[in-house]
This record gives sequence, structure tokens and C-alpha cells, in this order.
Amino acid sequence: MARRRNPFDEIEEMIERMSRQFEGMGRQLESGGMDWQTGGMSLDVADHGDELVVTADLPGFEKEDIDITLRDDRLRIAAEHEEETEEGGEEYIRQERSRRSMNRTVTLPDSVDESNVSAEYRNGVLTVTLPKADESDESHDIEVS
Repeated sequence: MARRRNPFDEIEEMIERMSRQFEGMGRQLESGGMDWQTGGMSLDVADHGDELVVTADLPGFEKEDIDITLRDDRLRIAAEHEEETEEGGEEYIRQERSRRSMNRTVTLPDSVDESNVSAEYRNGVLTVTLPKADESDESHDIEVS
């Protein structure tokens, strides 16, 4: 017959796990790495004349975790990472899973040349370069009938 665990021990373990998670969030807030109002992603949009440059802080993610979508004048950046840690044998002593995700959508102030957009991810910082569309390409003559 399997020995039943004390429910108070389980509650204490859960509180310890939650405390560790909140401690990590507190450190991120103190260092400026997390912004509660923006869903966890710090983001800058700079206008360099002929191009827009969007910079996003994504510490702890891999390049493969990041998804960038450009639709009309909206740029969406999403990152998701899952991790599993196991210790012990078949009747495990510890087994943890974590999932982190962030996403942010920004409306761009100018039209961009979608065919020449580029992105680079280095040291936890994503830089998306969006060349502005040529103004002459956007205008269309409309015939009056």
C-alpha cells in the first residue's frame, strides 16, 4: 500500500515554488527586464529616416522560440519557451515543467517595404529593421467616372 503524503507538505512545497517564481519576477522588474503593462516585453521603436528599427528585450529565449509577423501596419513579436527538469527514478522525487511566453503587437507609424524586412537576435535582444516603403509606390491614381 502506498504511503499517503501529508497534504500540508504539498501545500508548503507549492508555496515555495510560487515564492521562487515571484522572486524571479521581482528581480526582472528591478533590472528593468519585465514591464507588467506590456505583457513582459520591453520594446523600442526608432525612426531612422529611411527605416524603422524595433528593438525588443527577450532574455532567456532561443532564436527558434521567436515568431515575428508583419501584417499591414502591425508588427507582432511572440516568444514561447517550454522546459522540463526531471530528477530521480520512476517514482520521481522532483519533476518540474516551466513555460514562458511573451507577445507584443505594435502599430507602425509608416508603411514599410515588407520584402526587405530583416531581423537579428543576439544576446537576448531582438532587432527588427523595417525599411520604409517608397512614397511613390503607395500612391495610386484613381479615375473619376
